[in-house]
Amino acid sequence: MLMAHPAVLRNLIDQYEALRVLHAEDGSEEVRRRMDDVTYTLCVSTGTRDIDSALAAARRRLPEARTEDSTLLTA
Repeated sequence: MLMAHPAVLRNLIDQYEALRVLHAEDGSEEVRRRMDDVTYTLCVSTGTRDIDSALAAARRRLPEARTEDSTLLTA
């Protein structure tokens, strides 16, 4: 599977979060359509089928997630 660059994933996460807030405030069809596009792109980029899984997978692939991942620590 191709892996999206962390910068791309960060951008998609930021877009999704901003659109989610906008949709809660506005609820317009245009915002919903943009949200659907970002959701689809996140799912394809992470090999997942729903937004919650996509966001979790994308966040795990970000560089800052690696510093907090205790499985990377060696004894």
